[in-house]
Amino acid sequence: MQWIAIAVGGAIGAMGRFAVTAYAFPVMANRFPAGTLAVNLIGSFLIGVCYILIIEKGSLAPEWRNWLMAGFLGAFTTFSTFALDAVNLWQNGHGATALAYIVISVLGSIAAVVLAMQLTLKLFS
Repeated sequence: MQWIAIAVGGAIGAMGRFAVTAYAFPVMANRFPAGTLAVNLIGSFLIGVCYILIIEKGSLAPEWRNWLMAGFLGAFTTFSTFALDAVNLWQNGHGATALAYIVISVLGSIAAVVLAMQLTLKLFS
């Protein structure tokens, strides 16, 4: 059942991301990724709410974690998971590790995209 919950949540999250980026911010799409930014901010906010309600307070059953956090928010934006991981490191007294994680994740991901684009262009040109 966990796999089904994650799959269903993921499908809904992916459709939500598409809806926000395609319909809520279509005019700015070519000038500024407002839709992506909105999804990342909304997803990060929601994963913070879910973390407190499910993990820390137990206000929602633990089964909701798979559907909401891994499924829906995982597909809606992986940035929310990144943000939560960074905050958890920071709150657990690993400030330097949190900062390193943030810098390496952001710069490393950008570098990986650039590298992948260059390699793919060379391989398929």
